[in-house]
Amino acid sequence: MFKRIREDIRTIKERDPAARSALEVALLYNGYKAIRAHRLANFFYRHGWKLIARWISQRCVYQTNIEIHPAATIGRRFFIDHGTGVVIGETAVIGDDCTIYQGVTLGGTGKDKGKRHPTLGNNVMVGAGAKVLGPIHIGDNVRIAAGAVVLNDIPDNSTAVGIPARVVRRNGSRVEDLDQIHIPDPIERELDKLRREIRDLKSQLKEKSDKEKKG
Repeated sequence: MFKRIREDIRTIKERDPAARSALEVALLYNGYKAIRAHRLANFFYRHGWKLIARWISQRCVYQTNIEIHPAATIGRRFFIDHGTGVVIGETAVIGDDCTIYQGVTLGGTGKDKGKRHPTLGNNVMVGAGAKVLGPIHIGDNVRIAAGAVVLNDIPDNSTAVGIPARVVRRNGSRVEDLDQIHIPDPIERELDKLRREIRDLKSQLKEKSDKEKKG
């Protein structure tokens, strides 16, 4: 247990340049507190003490504004950056070395039974405000951009953006430096397409009008 605690703290120090010391992480980082509380709640849940498990998880919500169901399965070196508004559902599964940002939901659609929440592979990054919904599978080394809404499986080594999310990069080298600003904007691209079509239509109407005047 203490080995896992040290590993969680070391992970945050490695991934967050603002983390100055292990003591700062242990005392002040809500993401770390939520992970620590979940590991304890999950232990009680797996051993049949479900009321205690839920009490621990709900107390954590009050303290951190991060809600992780005690039945969720979370791998090693999991990092919740900032964390406010994060929700992780009961049947969610998260692999090793994953990072999620504030406002992320790993939730259900309300239509599924049994396995209702997503499964994340290893080394997955989910950007701020993204929603990953339903019993879908997110492959290894996947990057999900901020604000994306993911409703379908995402293959390994991919980058997904947009609402609904679609893959914009696949089978390339691992994305190490994707931030949450400099990403392709599918909405803006569609607007550009509409603007071009409007310009073409205006040009065609003008040509037709000029011909009619000459005629």
